[in-house]
Amino acid sequence: MTDRIAIIDFETTGMSPAHGARAAEVGIVVIEGGRMVDRFQSLMNAGQRMPWNITQLTGISDAMVQAAPPADAVMREAAAFVGNTPMVAHNASFDRKFWVDELQRAGCDASQPFACTVLLSRRLYPQAPSHSLGRIVRFLDLPPADKAHRALADAEMTAHLLLRMHSDLQTRWHIPQPDYALLHMIQSSQRQHVPALLQRTSTEQTQPELPGIAH
Repeated sequence: MTDRIAIIDFETTGMSPAHGARAAEVGIVVIEGGRMVDRFQSLMNAGQRMPWNITQLTGISDAMVQAAPPADAVMREAAAFVGNTPMVAHNASFDRKFWVDELQRAGCDASQPFACTVLLSRRLYPQAPSHSLGRIVRFLDLPPADKAHRALADAEMTAHLLLRMHSDLQTRWHIPQPDYALLHMIQSSQRQHVPALLQRTSTEQTQPELPGIAH
């Protein structure tokens, strides 16, 4: 993946900021040139208690959150880390809501585009029995997380998944330069139209344009 892309994952106190949930941890992995080149991770204190079921899932306790830096400070640091880099998340509709909400609370811009590896996985690996992060990682035999359901570990798994997609686009579909714009075209396409899109992209990238014929 030659593009510089930031992969993000949040652990949160609930399912949606619209219902009062806040972020409790953020993890970001930057990939460029086909490898992971930078990481950012922090717990954050948004003034909320951790529900017991989320503590059971993530291992993030009230004490850990209460000892963490304020959410607005963490988000300003995360925004500076990401800059204008386009973003990817697994189930991006979830993470983007928290990215936008927490950055707005911190007084920061949240204009980065998002691509979604769930949507991409459904289109590129329709034979997979599940497209949840842990299961698609196992299905593709990718490196598992050391601590599943922690933000940085899940962001790293998503990064491995995105790099595998990039490799498969190059080797299976013969697209020499699958870029971020192509990811958006894939995820926006109906599943049955994806093979034609990829074949067309391969042709455009591998066959030189014929010179114009003089009249």
